[in-house]
Amino acid sequence: MASTQQLRQRITSVKNTKQITKAMEMVAASKLRRAQEAAVASREFAKIANELLTRIRQLTDVNKHPLFARRAIKNRLLIVVASDRGLAGGYNASLLKKFAAELKKDTEAGIAHKIITVGKKATTFTAKVHNLEVIGAYHDFVDNPTAEDLRPILLSALDGFQKSEYDAVDIVYTDFISSVNQVPRTARLLPVAFEDVELSSHLEDAVFEPTPKKVLEEVTERFVEVTMMQYMLESAASEHSSRMLAMKNATDNAGEIIDDLTLAMNSARQAAITQELAEITGGAEAIS
Repeated sequence: MASTQQLRQRITSVKNTKQITKAMEMVAASKLRRAQEAAVASREFAKIANELLTRIRQLTDVNKHPLFARRAIKNRLLIVVASDRGLAGGYNASLLKKFAAELKKDTEAGIAHKIITVGKKATTFTAKVHNLEVIGAYHDFVDNPTAEDLRPILLSALDGFQKSEYDAVDIVYTDFISSVNQVPRTARLLPVAFEDVELSSHLEDAVFEPTPKKVLEEVTERFVEVTMMQYMLESAASEHSSRMLAMKNATDNAGEIIDDLTLAMNSARQAAITQELAEITGGAEAIS
């Protein structure tokens, strides 16, 4: 059985750990709030962009645009979005499991693939997979992405697709459902895919200048950019949420350990006092 001093040292150590995990929980909660607000705001923007393309499709043939071209998929670009840091619960493990399933699906279907990783955890994972061609690795912006950060990835995807180097461009990300529910998903970026939606009244009466076709040429790349940004923001919110919950659980567990160690220390102290009293009593009886 550990001595009272050893138990006291362990309690101090766990208390220090608890302070760290509590601080990390609070930081993650603060970042989650901002990331969630950004993700929700971008959803509305993406919805409006979807409405715009729906209206343009009513006025011109979008399938003639190169970014809408559908081909038999023989080569695919996969963009996988993980985190730069750990201590985020099962966030990265779930995402990379989904990514591994996509790689397996391509292999079974005879589809060649190239990879762009976003986040150090994704880069580390791909380095361990044999015969995997990684054409780009991007770090240090995953938890707070900007359009400028995404520009090199977007240009690589657009250029490769228009040159027929890839027949499809997909992104593996984590969809933020709620603070306790995040789901790894695979979504298609190219060829451009969108669902017809009900139009707002102002779009039904809108006039596109100089022509709907010209407007389509200008907005299609922006639509892909908006879509990619949406998925990145969803991933960022998911990461912060997972880290907040992981640190909360760690803090709660540390509290339980402290309680158990305190109880053990009090028991050890009581046992020592009882032993000392027994020895005093025994010595007194021996003298008498």
